[in-house]
Amino acid sequence: MIKFRRQWPLHLMMVPGIIILLMFAYYPMTGVIVAFQKFNPRLGVWGSPIIGLDHFRQMFLMPDTMRAIYNTVYISLMKIVVGMIVPIFFALLLDLVRHSIFKRTIQTVIYFPYFLSWVILGGILIDVLSPSTGLVSSIMQAFGLEPIYWLGTPKIFPQVLVVTDVWKNFGYGTIVYLAAITSIDPGQYEAAIIDGANRFQQVIHITLPSIVPIIILLATLSLGNVLNAGFDQVLNLYNDIVRETGDIIDTLVYRVGLINNKFEIGTAVGLFKSAVSVIFISTGYYLARRFANYTLF
Repeated sequence: MIKFRRQWPLHLMMVPGIIILLMFAYYPMTGVIVAFQKFNPRLGVWGSPIIGLDHFRQMFLMPDTMRAIYNTVYISLMKIVVGMIVPIFFALLLDLVRHSIFKRTIQTVIYFPYFLSWVILGGILIDVLSPSTGLVSSIMQAFGLEPIYWLGTPKIFPQVLVVTDVWKNFGYGTIVYLAAITSIDPGQYEAAIIDGANRFQQVIHITLPSIVPIIILLATLSLGNVLNAGFDQVLNLYNDIVRETGDIIDTLVYRVGLINNKFEIGTAVGLFKSAVSVIFISTGYYLARRFANYTLF
């Protein structure tokens, strides 16, 4: 009680945030009951009759469902793997730069796209990747190559999503890994230099082993995003031509639930995704605690 009396102003400051969280995060979760109802907008959520798991059976009978699940897992796994390799590699390169002004300039440039929304970046990429007037096509034509319809070729579209997502976000990951690298004891490098180790050997035997815990931590925590392939990105870049390889769970929910007004099936798909994500997140935290000694509480 004495401790609470000393800290009550801090608890009071948390009240507005808790109220907002309850109103906009927890209260809307009551709407998941629609997945088990024959929803009637006139009767509302609490007045519509319960019909059980029929909508979940319809969800798995839809031809787009399994395809969307496969695309989601495929795209998100590629984003996770490539999105970890590129920041690590770039952080190692930046660590070798000794000119501080140049180093900070590069950090700022690669970090800047992280703050832009996919609405802005989507418009930029549509123009840049245009097969007729885009910058990439112009460069390809200058070298005598045939331009490619990057956002209209089903086989290429998932790779475009991965590359553009990594381009947008790898600056943040680079800062994280660079911070881990700068915390390494300089005495280890001095001892390695005395032993005759070159730069490459120092990276292999000192830098990489020292940042393995943060790599394991971020890798295990990223398991919770296996079913999050990037709704904002896909919605702003994909079209009907690439739906076969670009349609993910979130765009399926958007199309079925909001555009086609099948609220029950859309809710069922979203609830299925959330349940699977909880399993992956729980597994990720367990692995983080098991192998990286990371605990949330």
